[in-house]
Amino acid sequence: MRKLAFLLCIVANFTFVQAQNSEKELVQNTEKAVKKINDTIEEEGWKAKGTVSLLLNQSSFNNWIAGGEDSFSGTLGINYDFNYKKDDLTWDNKLLASYGLLQTKNTDFGKKTDDRLEFNSILGKRAFGEWYYSYFVNFRTQFTTGYIYGQDANGKEIRTEQTKFMSPGYLTTGPGIYWSKDDNLKINFAPLTSKFTFVDNAYTSGIDRFTGLPYVDGDYFGVDEGKTMRYELGFYASVYYKLAIMTNVTAENTLNLYSNYLEDPQNVDINYSLNIIMKVNKFLSANFAFQAIYDDNAFRGLQTRQVFGLGINFGF
Repeated sequence: MRKLAFLLCIVANFTFVQAQNSEKELVQNTEKAVKKINDTIEEEGWKAKGTVSLLLNQSSFNNWIAGGEDSFSGTLGINYDFNYKKDDLTWDNKLLASYGLLQTKNTDFGKKTDDRLEFNSILGKRAFGEWYYSYFVNFRTQFTTGYIYGQDANGKEIRTEQTKFMSPGYLTTGPGIYWSKDDNLKINFAPLTSKFTFVDNAYTSGIDRFTGLPYVDGDYFGVDEGKTMRYELGFYASVYYKLAIMTNVTAENTLNLYSNYLEDPQNVDINYSLNIIMKVNKFLSANFAFQAIYDDNAFRGLQTRQVFGLGINFGF
């Protein structure tokens, strides 16, 4: 009730200021109100922060002899942390979401430049020193349908559906031990980790839509014919490291490793992400994102993605 009364007082104060003060005073009072709420949350052990970024790129040509094609692309991203720390208990949570589209003038389809939805959570209870007994959850999927693009016999662009939301979807979870020096360096080891891979059985039944032949067990993200899930038990390790390269330039690194005890343990799954933010001012920054994945059940090779651009950032 005290929290509710506190919030109602803030809303009432905000309304009064809006009616009587200038725009500058309104912004100042709003910031103070938000700070009060954040301070109250932090007193209870919670600390939350996040950023929303929008990257835009556009090119246009008119009678340009050197050649070129009109295009427009945009990527929206969210990076949000909400963490709890009190006494000998910690609980770190991170939500990562990004989605981008590219449209060029002479193509029939818009194409994705980014599509990611990921949630990480790790609960720790201090064991000794900087070590904690831990339990973690990692969930990954995508927002919309993914396609493989090609051309038909007449040269017209065509596309074949390959993936979609929760196909695949990954859930990785297990107990372990966790070391953390500070908020910028965290390491977790989980020797008994369960990994679930979820797919739509439309991709694992009947004729393989990519080869035109009967579906073979394991061809689609390691899932057997007619099934919707693959289970693995193995060893999981993760490292998070954030550093300041120079003034207003930070790099955030995340490395996840997984080895399946039940099948080909020598084939280690690797998922590495790098996010560099070069801050221009409070709202503008140049953002560079890179991700590399090796998972032989998904693709027998290295998958990479890279996004770079000048973006608008809003912190909250």
